[in-house]
Amino acid sequence: MSIEIIPAIDIIDGKCVRLSQGDYSRKTIYNEDPLEVAKMFEAYGLQRLHLVDLDGAKAHHIVNHKVLERIALNTTLTIDFGGGLKSDRDLDIAFEAGADMITGGSIAVKSPGVMHKWIETYGSERIILGADVSDRKIAVSGWTEDSGLDLFDFIGGWMEKGIDKVISTDISRDGMLTGPSIELYKEILQRNPGIYLIASGGVGSALDIFDLEKIGVPAVIVGKAIYEGKITLEEIGRINTARLS
Repeated sequence: MSIEIIPAIDIIDGKCVRLSQGDYSRKTIYNEDPLEVAKMFEAYGLQRLHLVDLDGAKAHHIVNHKVLERIALNTTLTIDFGGGLKSDRDLDIAFEAGADMITGGSIAVKSPGVMHKWIETYGSERIILGADVSDRKIAVSGWTEDSGLDLFDFIGGWMEKGIDKVISTDISRDGMLTGPSIELYKEILQRNPGIYLIASGGVGSALDIFDLEKIGVPAVIVGKAIYEGKITLEEIGRINTARLS
């Protein structure tokens, strides 16, 4: 097993939630305390965490940095943080609060100069491109806006600027547990040799993870499948142990 499993925690009002297809009105609260969830992931041998500030994505500035800080101080998880990072100050707050990496999505569309400066300042190892897609077009602002930008042009353009890690979420699949967009990810990998592609959206079973591994996807974000018990942490722990051994 070589695929990296990255559990996700999405935050609204300081609580651990999941949305369906990015719809804020279709919200399920899974835990009042995200730190408790993060510690559970850590206890099963997971080393990474994808932490998303959904309030920040809506407000266009970082909101839940205190949640990030609590998790960073009380776990050893490597945290990538996204949602609402629109300015140098937002970035400073995220890194000061303990983020190891940040994910920039809307900023890469609306203020590409700022995103490019972040890559030059912090290096591609700390800046991940968020390429959230609906009908092969990039969606921004917490998935509430269609940018009109073609997914493949978007990724290719940023790889030319030094990006090598990309999280791509198929919004139509997100939170639906119906399986990931295998053909889409296959095409992304074919068009962008050397990309560290992090697939997100649709994973509903361990078999989905194996299917992504088969086509060469190096990492996958898993959220709702864990919270709904479709994949147990024991299963994920075993897969993760096999990857590291």
